[in-house]
Amino acid sequence: MHEPATRAHWMDRLSAALKAGVMALSLMGASAASTQTPQGGLGPLTATDVVQTEQVRAKLLAHAPQGVGPGRPVWLGLLIQHQDGWHTYWKNPGDSGLSTTLEWTLPQGVQAGEIAWPVPKKFPLGDLANYGYEGSLLLPVPVRMETAPVGPDLIVQLHARWLVCRRECIPQEGRMSLRLPTAGSTALHASAFQAALAAQPQVLRETGSRIEVRDQALHLDIAGLPSDARGRKMEVFFEAPGLIETAGAWQQGWKGERWQAQVPLSKMRSDSPGQITVVLARTEGTGAWQIQAPVSGTWPPAAPLVGVPPTLEAALKAAAEPAPSIAWLTALAGALLGGLILNLMPCVFPVLALKVLGFAQMQQGQRLQLGWAYTLGVLISFTALGALLIGLRSAGEELGWGFQLQSPGVVAAMAVLFTVLALNLAGLFEFGQWVPGALASWQPRHPAANAALSGALAVAIASPCTAPFMGASLGAALTLPAWQGLSIFAGLGLGMAVPYLLISAVPALGRALPRPGAWMLRFKQFMAFPMLATVIWLLWVLGQQSGIDGAAALMLLLLLLALFLWTLGWQPGRRVPACLALMALLLGLTWAGPQVLRTQDTRVESGLWQAWAPGQVEQLNGQGRTVLVDFTAAWCITCQYNKQAALKDETFLADAKARKVVLLRADWTQRDPAITAALRALGRSGVPVYALYAPGRAPILLSEVLTVQELRQALARL
Repeated sequence: MHEPATRAHWMDRLSAALKAGVMALSLMGASAASTQTPQGGLGPLTATDVVQTEQVRAKLLAHAPQGVGPGRPVWLGLLIQHQDGWHTYWKNPGDSGLSTTLEWTLPQGVQAGEIAWPVPKKFPLGDLANYGYEGSLLLPVPVRMETAPVGPDLIVQLHARWLVCRRECIPQEGRMSLRLPTAGSTALHASAFQAALAAQPQVLRETGSRIEVRDQALHLDIAGLPSDARGRKMEVFFEAPGLIETAGAWQQGWKGERWQAQVPLSKMRSDSPGQITVVLARTEGTGAWQIQAPVSGTWPPAAPLVGVPPTLEAALKAAAEPAPSIAWLTALAGALLGGLILNLMPCVFPVLALKVLGFAQMQQGQRLQLGWAYTLGVLISFTALGALLIGLRSAGEELGWGFQLQSPGVVAAMAVLFTVLALNLAGLFEFGQWVPGALASWQPRHPAANAALSGALAVAIASPCTAPFMGASLGAALTLPAWQGLSIFAGLGLGMAVPYLLISAVPALGRALPRPGAWMLRFKQFMAFPMLATVIWLLWVLGQQSGIDGAAALMLLLLLLALFLWTLGWQPGRRVPACLALMALLLGLTWAGPQVLRTQDTRVESGLWQAWAPGQVEQLNGQGRTVLVDFTAAWCITCQYNKQAALKDETFLADAKARKVVLLRADWTQRDPAITAALRALGRSGVPVYALYAPGRAPILLSEVLTVQELRQALARL
C-alpha cells in the first residue's frame, strides 16, 4: 500500500490556482470523528486551542513579544505534531497530496498574512515524489493590525484543513480558538516561533540569477549564494506546481560562484511563467535560500491529452486559458443536441405531451404565437437558472446542475405542485371553482403568458435530468466566460423547445395532429397518471434525503391537500367541510413540516459497491487498484435507469470482481462540496458521471446513458 501518487495528467492542464482550489474544497468532506470538531460554519467560540487525532496533534499558538497593537510584531501559528511515519504537505505538494490551508476569523482591523512556509522535505515514491513535513511543524503567519484592539482580549478563530499520509491518506480539519490578551506581551511560545522563523529560507534579491528553457529542461544558473554553501549539494524546490518532473533525474554542480542545475520539464505542465521562484536547501546541514529569477527561451508545447473525450478536453482548456471559439461552439452544439434529447426523458415528456394536446384545438396562427411564447419561457428559465448557478459558484458556493433538488424543501414543493396538477387533470377540481373570477379568466385572456409559464415549468421538471451530450457542455459552461456559459444554457433551452416550436411553425406537422373530439378529455385525465408517477418518484427522492419518516409525513400532507381540494368543489354554500379540511391541512403541516425538511445521511452501500470518500480514489490508485466511480443522485432519473440497466448486471459485476476493480458510489442526493469539487475536476457539473481511474492513467469518462457492453469493454481495455 502506498499514499496517493498517481498524476491525473489532464488535471495538470488546468491553472495552478484552479487545481489548488479544487483540492482544498475536497477536504470539506472530512469526517467529524477524525477531527473531533463540528462541521459547517465556525459557529460559537470554544475554549479549545488543540485538535487531537490518531495521526496528528494540532495546536493554535500566538506570539506577541511587544504586546498587541498597531505597528507591533504579532504572529499566529499552527503547530502540527505528526505521529511517527505520518506527514503533511508543503505549499506545492508535488505529484500528489494537498497543501495545508488556514482560514482565519479575526476582529475588524486585524488581517492575517500568508503562511511563512518552512523548507520542506522530499518524499520520493518510485518515479514520483511529494514535498512535505514530518515530526514537529510550526506554520507561522504574520498579523497586521490597522487599529488598536478593543477590549481586554483579541479573539482569534482558525479553521485549518490538512491531508495527513503514511501508506494511506486521511483528510482532516480542525476548528480552534484562543484569546490573546491585549495588555502586556505574550511570549510563551517565543522559542517555537523563533526556531520556525530562523528555519525560513533566506530571500536573495537582485542576484543576477537566470533560468533558461532548453532541450525539454529548465537550466538554472543561480548567483548570490553565501560562500559557505559553495561546493555543497543542494535540493531544489519549485514553488509553482506542475512545472517539472518532480522525481525526474536531474544534474547539478558549481561553476565558480554560481550554482547550476538542469531539471526536466513536466510534459503535462499547466503554465509557462516568465519568472520562477525556487527554494534551494543544503542536502546536509542547515541553510536555505529563496530566489526569483527571470525565464528565457521558448517553452515547448504541452503534450496532448490522452484518454479524455474531446468535449472534456475543450472544457479543461477553457478553464486554463481564454476559450477558443471552437471549444465554445463544440459545447454549444452539445447543448442543443442534449436539449433536444431531453424531451424524451420521462421527467419532461408529460408536459410536452400536454402542450401538444392543446395544439389540436388551435388555429395555425395561434399555434405559432404560443409556440414562440413557450420557447421564450424555456429560454428565459434556462438562462436564469444558469445565471444563478454561475453567480453562486463565482461567490464560492460548490453547486452543480440540479442543485435545487438537493434541498428537501424544493423536492416537497415540486411534489405538491405535481399532485395539484394531477388532481386537476383527473377532474377532481377546477381552478376556476375557487379562485377569483379575474384570476380564473387570466389564462383564456393571456394564452401566450400561460404558454411561457408552461415553458418555465418544463425547465423546473427537466433540471434533475441529464441527457447525452449535456454533461460535457454544462461542465464547459461553468468554466467559460460568463456570456459564453449563459449562451450554452440558452442553447440547451432552445434544443428542448425545438420540437414544440416546429409543430407550431410548420403547418404540415400541425395538420398531422388528431382532430378535436371526446378523446381529448380522456387523454387529459390519463395524463394525471404520469403526473402521479412523478410524485411517487419525488417521494422516493425525499425518502433518500429525509428518511422514511420524512417521506411518510409528506404523503400525509398530500392526502390532506387532496381532501381540501376535493371539498372546494362542493356547492358554494357548503364551505364548512372546506374550512375543516384546511384546518387539518395546517395542523398536519405544523407537525409534518419539520419531518419533511430534515436531512439524514443515507449514503450507505452494500455488496460490491462502497461509499465514495475524498482522497479514496488516490489512495486506491496508489495501491495499484483500478477504481470505477458512479457519481449519482436519487433525483437523477438517468442515474436510476443506468443503475438498473447496467450497473447491477451480473456479467459486469463479475468482470469487475475478476479484475479487482473497486466500485465506489458518490451520492450527490444532498449537497456535498467534496463531490462537487470531484465533478468539477472531471469537467462536469452534474450527474450522472461514470469515471474509471486506472493507476498512472488519465480518468476515462463513460457515456451518460450506460450499456453493459460499454462497461465491459472499458474494463477489458485496462
